[in-house]
Amino acid sequence: MSIEIRMNEENLLAKISGELDHHTAAAMRTELDEKINGLNPHKLLLDFSDVSFMDSSGIGFIMGRYKLMKENGGVVEVVNTPRNINKVLKISGLDKIITIGRCKNEDN
Repeated sequence: MSIEIRMNEENLLAKISGELDHHTAAAMRTELDEKINGLNPHKLLLDFSDVSFMDSSGIGFIMGRYKLMKENGGVVEVVNTPRNINKVLKISGLDKIITIGRCKNEDN
């Protein structure tokens, strides 16, 4: 699991790769929260294009960043989700509170 974080204007982009589970979520959470608190972005974009697996820890990871961004006056958007992860996000109800961008490789 890896995370690449960069700031673009008022948006913070976090590109996540690999498996997002209880073994990897804690380290990523710490690294990303430090950037959020230090840079105070308007929007956090979580790019899931290279995430191969996500369990309930991934849902918790997203929810925690949602709460932190909301406290700081910002928003979260999850983008480029593989179909299997997009399905998990919708079943969990996250799509009701967080913008879920187009599914990766989704046809028009």
